[in-house]
Amino acid sequence: MALETRRIGTTDIEVSILGFGGAPLGSEALSDPQAIAIAERAYRGGVRYFDTAPLYGHGDSERRIGAVLSQRPRDEFILSTKVGRLLAPAGNGQPPSSAPLIPHYDYSYPAARQSLEESLVRLGLGRVDIALCHDIDTWTHGDAQPDIFEVAARGALPALNDLRSEGVIRAFGLGVNESRVCNQVLDLFDVDCFLLAGRFTLLEQDPLDDLLPRCLDRDVSIIVGGPYNSGMLATDRRERAMYDYRPVDDERWARAQEIRRICDEHGTDIRAAALQYPLQHPAVASVIPGSASLEEVEANFVLMEAPVPAGLWLDLDAAGLVRSLM
Repeated sequence: MALETRRIGTTDIEVSILGFGGAPLGSEALSDPQAIAIAERAYRGGVRYFDTAPLYGHGDSERRIGAVLSQRPRDEFILSTKVGRLLAPAGNGQPPSSAPLIPHYDYSYPAARQSLEESLVRLGLGRVDIALCHDIDTWTHGDAQPDIFEVAARGALPALNDLRSEGVIRAFGLGVNESRVCNQVLDLFDVDCFLLAGRFTLLEQDPLDDLLPRCLDRDVSIIVGGPYNSGMLATDRRERAMYDYRPVDDERWARAQEIRRICDEHGTDIRAAALQYPLQHPAVASVIPGSASLEEVEANFVLMEAPVPAGLWLDLDAAGLVRSLM
């Protein structure tokens, strides 16, 4: 499958509009061969943008994605990983070589550079293309966010800026779960992109009011993570529905079912609408659903190709459910 590519910011980085979110590949429920097969299938299907992080499986996602990408010509794919957490042995009495790794927040300047170096070792690669400062939002840190942000603004973010200037990475930005902190960073740094998870979807369009127009003005790209809002837009079974990694509340579930009903009226799988909706905005470079099985990878390829009638977007907008981008 030949996937369209789009440029990240003002860089020469071109990412496939369907990317691969690496968080599920850190799951203990997957063996190494299973996880590697999933990433391999995504690559063979045409995905050329992969995202991962030290947090995902405490290094397992990076290691498993690296096992696939390290066997491919380096210039044929784009890879992003994140800084902000260092992995260290749990200190449970086991030898350091066998103790499980646990993440520790560290948004300092030296920690950002150390984190990237350690990621390269796990990946088995000589470089990553995009480095993202991970989770400096209120969603993650609550009332401590202002202090966390100040540390990152003096440490990790300048480190990533320097790494870009040195040619170690080609682009940098944030990987977060809210748009407000992206606006904070835009005030201070010349970033290339934001990986925004779960906030620009069929369920939520608040970034249309502030962040996305600013990104267009500044030539900053948006990578949409969590297009299914933690999976709730990919299931019609309430008992399995999650929102922001927790069981979904009644109000959001009801809203999702109204969106599903209108999608059904137009003969459209709600998952196809969820994947394709954000890509209508010119600031969006890629959507990166996570895939925990070969079946999910295959489904995403089909859904990206599925025709979505223009009337669907108009009807969703008229119902006050999803703002039209047409």
